[in-house]
Amino acid sequence: MKWLFDLPITDSDIQNNSFHEQNHQTAQLWHDFENGKHQRVPIRLNSNSKVLLLDKSLNRKGITFKDYFFNPDTMAEVQFHWELWRRFLLPGDHEHGLPKEWEIYIDFQNVYDGSWFGCPLLFLEGQVPTTQPILHDDNKNKLFDQGIPDPFQGELVELSLKYLDYYKQKCKAGWEFLGIPVKIPWKSPFGWTDGVFTIATLLRGAEALCIDLLVDPPYVHQLLDFITQALITRMKKWLNFMGIIFPMSDYWFADDAVQMLSLEQYCEFVLPYHKQIYDTFAEPNNRYIHLCGNVQHLLPTIKSKLNVRIFDTGFPIDFGKLRQELGEECLISGGPKASLFLKGCVDDLLTETKNILSSGILQGGRFILQEGNNLPPYTDLETCKQFYKYGKIWGRL
Repeated sequence: MKWLFDLPITDSDIQNNSFHEQNHQTAQLWHDFENGKHQRVPIRLNSNSKVLLLDKSLNRKGITFKDYFFNPDTMAEVQFHWELWRRFLLPGDHEHGLPKEWEIYIDFQNVYDGSWFGCPLLFLEGQVPTTQPILHDDNKNKLFDQGIPDPFQGELVELSLKYLDYYKQKCKAGWEFLGIPVKIPWKSPFGWTDGVFTIATLLRGAEALCIDLLVDPPYVHQLLDFITQALITRMKKWLNFMGIIFPMSDYWFADDAVQMLSLEQYCEFVLPYHKQIYDTFAEPNNRYIHLCGNVQHLLPTIKSKLNVRIFDTGFPIDFGKLRQELGEECLISGGPKASLFLKGCVDDLLTETKNILSSGILQGGRFILQEGNNLPPYTDLETCKQFYKYGKIWGRL
């Protein structure tokens, strides 16, 4: 088969699909992990379509994120090939080989929130998509005057609806890839969020918002309250549309921009709005949050005040200290910074991996070893193999 990307996978690799024993062991590991009977920590490497789209050695056809966003067939094809890359080339404790059915999803990366509030999209060469701020000193109250956006209107929202229907019709007509059926997509990112404070930085600009924190605190509260009420309105509508019942036992969100805040600022400006979202969409126990960046000073408070028990981390994190701060009952996932997975970094990667796994983070066993956080373009697969090999050795309980 001629691949959309230059993947070192042959037709013979696809046809052999000899991962049965490995997949059985992987399934058993995750089963044991869920039941507290595992002998080593699981290892996973998180990635998405950017590892193909932004790697010129793999993307010789020059497919762009703009192509990916605005053509549903391209979005699906890229995801099929990313799944092939992940299932046949990337090491880790995930299912390998061909699936029983392909799962695709509506993927507007991390710009869907900002776009829904009216931020223009920006596609820069060699970068993931971003947005431009719309709230400046001369129009800070623009959104308050306009009111909450319609949950089902806006460029990417309308594309999401269109793509869901398009994929549904293709699946009903017998859509397949490599002879394997494609599952009807059922999710849209608009039922979730990348975070209240993060959205505020997109709307206002990070520098201007940080100045507002000091010179105009009432405005920041007004902005964050508006964003929160808008998100709750939108997410309720979308979850109902998708037939998802809430509150859920596994609801999560991210808010990476809170790394810019002191603990006192987080408690004053953001925590009340995080609580509103959790209380609306999440059941009281085992709440989950993803926070990249330098957020460790916030995590004990997030645990105690919001009842979060599952923490997906990025970089930097002092894992031994974090285990002491959060206790053995919390599930923590994290690992070496993602840039160490590039070629030429294997020695530093393994040193950092060993340091993490010997830090005390394994106490209680509630740890998943991964990259910190999300593999970059030009990830070196041989480096990943070394990480997986020694992670299995050093990650034994």
